[in-house]
Amino acid sequence: MKGRYKRIAIKIGSNVLTRPDGTLDITRMSAIVDQVAELHHHGISVIMISSGAVASGRSELKENKKLDAVSARQLYSAVGQAKLINRYYELFREHGIACGQVLTTKENFSTRRHYLNQKHCMDVMLTNGVIPIVNENDTVSVTELMFTDNDELSGLIASMMDMQALIILSNIDGVYDGDPKLPTSKTITDIRQETDASEFIQDAKSSFGRGGMKTKYRIARKVASEGIAVIIANGKRENILQEIVSGNRKIPYTLFHASDEATSGVKKWIAHSEGFAKGEIHVNQGAADALLSSRGASLLPIGVINIVGDFEKDDIVKVISPEGEMIALGRIGYDADAAREVVGDHGTRPIIHSDYLYID
Repeated sequence: MKGRYKRIAIKIGSNVLTRPDGTLDITRMSAIVDQVAELHHHGISVIMISSGAVASGRSELKENKKLDAVSARQLYSAVGQAKLINRYYELFREHGIACGQVLTTKENFSTRRHYLNQKHCMDVMLTNGVIPIVNENDTVSVTELMFTDNDELSGLIASMMDMQALIILSNIDGVYDGDPKLPTSKTITDIRQETDASEFIQDAKSSFGRGGMKTKYRIARKVASEGIAVIIANGKRENILQEIVSGNRKIPYTLFHASDEATSGVKKWIAHSEGFAKGEIHVNQGAADALLSSRGASLLPIGVINIVGDFEKDDIVKVISPEGEMIALGRIGYDADAAREVVGDHGTRPIIHSDYLYID
């Protein structure tokens, strides 16, 4: 198979793997494994980010109406995760392929060390011909520590693992120029860096997933800006993965074109670290203008007007404009007390060096 990509992350959404009654769709799961196996046998490295644990557990257990939402999610995922990975194991074994489970939480990405540990784990798996199957560990994640959904997780994984493409499989054909339910709406086939299609995005969420098209669009734009192509496609279409990899545009899907500008590994980590920020650096208009107009600008103490929060050196912080908007994320070179001492100073070293600053 001749294709454009040799390293691909594939996110499989809940609505792809779930039947209308909320249970796992084994037939669809098997069809996707067949497609992934074909890609693997053609030398394409694949990481899967798979939903479906809760649906898998729900099909094993009778519904308990006494459980609150968090408890039910923990229970179903604990039972379902074992069933889900076992099913993947059996399906891939039919193709002579080994797969391995990687369970993670948002907290595991909060420090550079943990981030690199996870990257090393999956690098070793790929090098040895093992397909990583990643999912959030819902048994220990509670609301404030959860990813928005697996779209957010897949973007982080694709960025961390330097994938050439992220394919997000949903139950619709991509981003539409109107309400997908209306026959007059059409799929937007190409979204480039200068394209803004946000006005077309519907607010509705999927039946069984936690996110919606707004989340997919936001994640896709960010990942594409880091030099990784992103495709949103219908996972229920036959051989959709082969069609995408071969570049066939006869089947509708939305392609977010990758930026030509390379992003360093550490900046990719910082770009997806908003949820881990320990503080805020408020800047004046001159500093805000300098950061937004130049990709090479560092944040100097003279441009800082206020420090908020308690953080250590090398923690992630938000950079806030005079209007109160986040304009950047960065790994700070001071602890909070030391940063407060140099606010407004001339001639001191940067608060955040440009190498560790991601402009949002």
